[in-house]
Amino acid sequence: MSSQTAYRRQAGLFLVAVLLSVGLWPAAARAEEAPPKAPPTIVFMTDFGTVDDSVAICKGVMYSIDPKLRIVDLTHQVTPFSILDGARFLYGATAYYPAGTVFVAVVDPTVGSTRRAVVVKSGRGQYFVLPDNGLMTLVEDRDGIEAAREITNHNWMIGAALSSTFHGRDIFSPVGAHLALGEDWTQVGPELPVKDLIRLKLVPSKLDDRGVRGEVIATDGPFGNLVTNISGEDFLKLGYGRGQNVHVVLVKAEMNIPFVHTFSDVALKKPLLYIDSRGHLGLAVNQGSFAATYNIKPPVSIFIERAKN
Repeated sequence: MSSQTAYRRQAGLFLVAVLLSVGLWPAAARAEEAPPKAPPTIVFMTDFGTVDDSVAICKGVMYSIDPKLRIVDLTHQVTPFSILDGARFLYGATAYYPAGTVFVAVVDPTVGSTRRAVVVKSGRGQYFVLPDNGLMTLVEDRDGIEAAREITNHNWMIGAALSSTFHGRDIFSPVGAHLALGEDWTQVGPELPVKDLIRLKLVPSKLDDRGVRGEVIATDGPFGNLVTNISGEDFLKLGYGRGQNVHVVLVKAEMNIPFVHTFSDVALKKPLLYIDSRGHLGLAVNQGSFAATYNIKPPVSIFIERAKN
């Protein structure tokens, strides 16, 4: 580089620095240097399915309030009316989203009744727009609840006459969009005591000198794996090592199932016991359905005795 070229470059950099210092650098140039702001995020979950237009209608309501929204579909295949399944999916997903994320969850078997519609702020700083029916139970156990409010502000709803059967469209979707816009969530309605929120009556697993007793609470999507409420940590306290057969009592049936890392550690169509991706004990059949093979329909009891020395 010639001395003249170097001089021009230094002079140019000096001029840019002066313009920046006095605020005269072109706005477009300053905008290019600033990182783009991420759009507000709503994570949407229902038991509506996707056969009809219900999910698309709810999304249309949200987009009509804020076209810049980013809507993430958690799932719309929650087992119909299963509040436990909805609570389980919320628990699994929320840990991977930042503070400020809005979760709109519509699993609402008593829609139109006296059950409350609420907004709940978790200890992680996330917002949940949902019916007060126990959907928050597992999230509350892990993250805590900072505050809760009942949805009563009709300015945040849509429709002159609210439907008694489609609160996903008329209440939960518009409220979620208003929150994602950054509007003051305290305007949604009066504060509720956190202790008054409905909780699911879950029976925790129990570890004792004989072994661990729990429940099969669900199946894992289309694969038919069994999901239990026994933590991997409690199971490992029983003394089993990988590759060892585990004596399992499932309802009243007794079986010996190998404890392995992953599905392919056993032959095709053979059962296995493993710690699933959410840290709980699971039962599966390699490239098959444990639920179908053994005719298991949750919830059912499960008992695993301690390993024999």
